[in-house]
Amino acid sequence: MSILRVATYNIHKGVQGLGPARRLEIHNLAHAVEQFDADIVCLQEVRRHHRKLEKQFTRWPDLDQAGYLSPEGYESVYRTNAITRHGEHGNALLSRWPVIDSKHSDVSDHRFEQRGLLHVRLFVDGSEVHVVVVHLGLIQASRERQVQRLGQYIEVEVPEGAPLIVAGDFNDWGAQLLKPMAHLGLRTFEDIRLPTYPSRLPLLHLDRIFVRGLRRVSAHVPHGKAWTRMSDHLPLIAELEL
Repeated sequence: MSILRVATYNIHKGVQGLGPARRLEIHNLAHAVEQFDADIVCLQEVRRHHRKLEKQFTRWPDLDQAGYLSPEGYESVYRTNAITRHGEHGNALLSRWPVIDSKHSDVSDHRFEQRGLLHVRLFVDGSEVHVVVVHLGLIQASRERQVQRLGQYIEVEVPEGAPLIVAGDFNDWGAQLLKPMAHLGLRTFEDIRLPTYPSRLPLLHLDRIFVRGLRRVSAHVPHGKAWTRMSDHLPLIAELEL
């Protein structure tokens, strides 16, 4: 049996702080992602580009953030969720295993929030594994509808017996989505305390890794001063048995 190490991380677009105190954290995030030593890294709030910040920060990477954060030997996949005045951002997946293909599905629920699913098929140790990276809305009713749309997408795009990982920022303050996700056959680490937000005083389980057709082995959230600086979220790292 293969053990898959999977991480999910909302990187807050690689920038922290406000006004004059704003600082570029993308270089530190690249070191952090490498430290995960994960087979699959699911990222949210990843910038493709931002014309204003690219001029403000002299050390802004030449590559898009997904490419820049991808450790040597990994493949990176990025899809845009939101187009803004100065650029665009979305979800990304970094994989140690070969990427077969990828798709994007728009699950925006209203005009004030642009949201999407990134679906990547991977060839892992002789098996096809499906990974869906999500970043759900800020309104509870929107999140519930987005989970319904996730279910409809999975029904069409993911074979019933295929191993499936759904990971990302669910914005699920009150764990209201555990039941509807379970109806889709997707289970997470319900019995372990894994708060990831806010990074300075983590109280809320906003980031989750759900699986179907894999065994949940272990999960943890890294802590320490360096992690509180890099993003407003902490990463979540899990080990799964294929």
